[in-house]
Amino acid sequence: MSESTLDQNPVNPAQTESAPQGQPHTPYQQASAQVNQLRTQINQVVIGQPAVVDQVLIALLAGGHVLLEGVPGLGKTLLVRSLAKGFGGDFRRIQFTPDLMPADVTGHAIYHMAESRFEVRRGPVFTNLLLADEINRAPAKTQASLLEVMQEHQVTIDGETLATPRPFMVLATQNPVEQEGTYPLPEAELDRFLLKVLIDFPSQQAEEALAAAASGGQIEEKLRRGIEAVFDAQQLQQLQALVPQIQVDQQVLSYAVRLVRATRESSQLRRSAGPRASIGLILAARAHALLEGREFVLPDDIKSMAIPVMRHRVAVSPDMEIDGETADSVLAQIIESVEAPRL
Repeated sequence: MSESTLDQNPVNPAQTESAPQGQPHTPYQQASAQVNQLRTQINQVVIGQPAVVDQVLIALLAGGHVLLEGVPGLGKTLLVRSLAKGFGGDFRRIQFTPDLMPADVTGHAIYHMAESRFEVRRGPVFTNLLLADEINRAPAKTQASLLEVMQEHQVTIDGETLATPRPFMVLATQNPVEQEGTYPLPEAELDRFLLKVLIDFPSQQAEEALAAAASGGQIEEKLRRGIEAVFDAQQLQQLQALVPQIQVDQQVLSYAVRLVRATRESSQLRRSAGPRASIGLILAARAHALLEGREFVLPDDIKSMAIPVMRHRVAVSPDMEIDGETADSVLAQIIESVEAPRL
């Protein structure tokens, strides 16, 4: 098995193969090497955001959805386009606007009078990778059109239930809610995102490199010619099948659940994280371990993913907001207060 491709047959993690010196030996190391090829390609286009790229790839491995937040111009859409180029599956984009209707997202039924029958026209959600661009520019009714498909990977149109292709992933970008012309996402929809990833301003050095590359047309050139598909939809499903097989010690699992439950005891939060956060934290930690080529989860994997998994599932109390506290700062305090196991 080469470093750049997975065997077409399902991999048994218990099996090990003899490999040349320096080559990955286990299925987990092979998967890590393959995803790292994609990581390297994306980082050449999305300059100065390595942590953001890693979190999106972790969600891809985990089969979860991602909410990307940042002010306009930080490369949110560029990141998703780069991921789509490196992933050989189908990709579609929806530009969310105030006049977008739910049927524009999911599809609708049309009656053919000549044939006396209804025909279902599938919407753009029937794809592998869906970019919901500026999702919070559409009202709640349109945002809610994604609830069923994000949770169950299916859409009901005129009483008929239609499954989406596998794998299926939603990457939604949003501008900060305090910006003009935005609508807050419903809590039920927020909870369906595995991770909320914040894209901040790059460093001075990274911004200089970004300005030089973008103004010289190098980014578009790299996006067009420099990113090659690393795996297709079937190979991605094989990668995703490895994630649930990553071992989680009972002490590490207990630590993850204690972190989530600690949000329910904090007086600094007016809304705490539910059981879906516990499930998501373990899943994301497993994917983080796989990205690193390991067969087991460490407490540091839990710590690394705790804030991205929970920041959109909690809300800071009004008193804390007045004091300038954010979900991230409160969660960081909670993480520090919960003792991690020593393995």
